[in-house]
Amino acid sequence: MKKRVVILLLLLSFFVFAQNEIPLPGISLQITPTQQPRELVNTLEILLLLTILSLAPSILILFTSFTRIIIVFSFVRNALGTRQTPPNQVLIGLALFLTFFIMQPVWNDVYNNAITPYLNSEIGYEEMFSRTMDRFRTFMLTEIKVHHNEDNIFMLAENVGQNISDIEKTPNSILIPAFIIGELEIGFKMGILLYIPFIVMDMVVASILLSLGMIMIPPVLVSLPFKILLFVLVNGWDMLIGSLIKSFGGG
Repeated sequence: MKKRVVILLLLLSFFVFAQNEIPLPGISLQITPTQQPRELVNTLEILLLLTILSLAPSILILFTSFTRIIIVFSFVRNALGTRQTPPNQVLIGLALFLTFFIMQPVWNDVYNNAITPYLNSEIGYEEMFSRTMDRFRTFMLTEIKVHHNEDNIFMLAENVGQNISDIEKTPNSILIPAFIIGELEIGFKMGILLYIPFIVMDMVVASILLSLGMIMIPPVLVSLPFKILLFVLVNGWDMLIGSLIKSFGGG
C-alpha cells in the first residue's frame, strides 16, 4: 500500500511539473543609432517648448510693451488715491491684453517668417531663432529711436568698455537692458503728466478746507470723489489707453 502511494505521488509530481510554464514578459534595453533624425528634433522641440514656457514671464516683461503699460496703470491708481481699486489682477490682466494687442504685428511677423517656415522644414532652428530675435530687435530699436533714448545704449556700452557707433549693430546684451531702462523712463514721464491734474485738485481742496478751518479732515478723503468724478467725466480710461497705444511706434 505504501509503495502504491509513493508511486502515485511520483506520477502526480511528474504530471504537474511537466505542464507548460507560464510565459513571463521580458524587458530588454537596446541602444541603436536611429535612422530618423526627426526623432531627435522632436525631443529638442519639447525641451525648447518647456524652456520657453518657463521663461515666458521674463520674455513678456523684457521684450514687449508690458513694462510701460503696467507702470502707467500703477501711477494712475496712486494718483487717484483709490489704493487697491482697480485691483492688481484687473490691472495686470488689462496690461496683458493691451500687450497682445500692441505686439500683434510683431507676433504675426514672427509666426509667418520664422515659425511657419521652420515647421514646414524650410529653415533650420538657428535661422528661426535669428529671425525671431531680429524682429524683436527691430521693435526695441524703433522704440529707443522714437523716444530718443539712444543715450541708454551709449551709457551701457561705455560701462562695459565697448564703442558703438551704429546703434543698429548693438549687441543683445546691451540692447535689452537699454530698452528696459527706456521703458521705465517713458513710464515715469507719463506717470508725472498724469499726476499733475490730481495734485492740483488735492491742493485746491486742501486750501479750501484750511480756509474753512476744517484742519481735522484729511484733504485726500474729500478730494477722492472729485478726482474720480473728473476722471470719469473726461473719459479717462479711453484717453489713457489710447495714449498708451499711440506711444508705441515699433509695432
